[in-house]
Amino acid sequence: MTVLITGGSGFLGTELVRQAAAAGHATAATFATRPGTAPGVAWHALDLRDPERVEAVVAEVGPRLVINATSGNSDWAVTAEGPVRLAMAAAKYGCRLVHVSSDAVFSGTRVHYDESCLPDPVTPYGAAKAAAETGVRFVHPEAVIARTSLIIGDRQSEHVRLVHDLAAGTRNGALFTDDIRCPVHVADLAAALLELAACDANGVHHLAGADAVSRHELGTLIARRDGLAPSRLPTGLRAGSAFPGALDVRLDSRATQRKLHTTLRGARQFLARGA
Repeated sequence: MTVLITGGSGFLGTELVRQAAAAGHATAATFATRPGTAPGVAWHALDLRDPERVEAVVAEVGPRLVINATSGNSDWAVTAEGPVRLAMAAAKYGCRLVHVSSDAVFSGTRVHYDESCLPDPVTPYGAAKAAAETGVRFVHPEAVIARTSLIIGDRQSEHVRLVHDLAAGTRNGALFTDDIRCPVHVADLAAALLELAACDANGVHHLAGADAVSRHELGTLIARRDGLAPSRLPTGLRAGSAFPGALDVRLDSRATQRKLHTTLRGARQFLARGA
């Protein structure tokens, strides 16, 4: 099977490329600024704002499966519109599509969110991700929409880098004690995405870790794993701060987990020393 991973040079994309190639799939991947270094992978420059280029890459690669792991932050043209262009091309060429979305589509009002919950974003990034979900499902009804949470691994993870920088005193900021998420390990997430792609799933699925933890608890777990001093991590409250966003968003992944062999471990498990 030929697999195309868009955003293949990013943190999640790199792990998806590694696992897809290791599984024996003919693997192609896209990049925005520089290609990845995985051997045997065909790399293609791609700007999701360019509809002609999007279709050209899909046509050239001819994939059976497309996994969209791109991240354009709050850039509407990339994050909201780009996935729809990709979904249109995937539908045109008969490709299976898995689109990676985010828990940022929720406001936190409900706290617990399963796949039946409708998006109600409160940030520009969340609004862009919610718009992408709607567009992708409209133009490619058989696509999988996979919502996830904070993606953790080594220092290529932005969340891990932040903890190291804060502990070293090289970055200002704080880890909020009232900001709750369900972090997932990058290897678990990539395996689950490939597993969903291999079955007949479609529609919305949640792929988050089993533990709900605050940003500060997450930072403490990372610090202990990496031999840093948790006491050096500054704390704060998101409520009333200058940083907008939901406070408590817990993706309920139990329905999706029952379909998978891959275990979506909680942060307290995958960040335990020796794990």
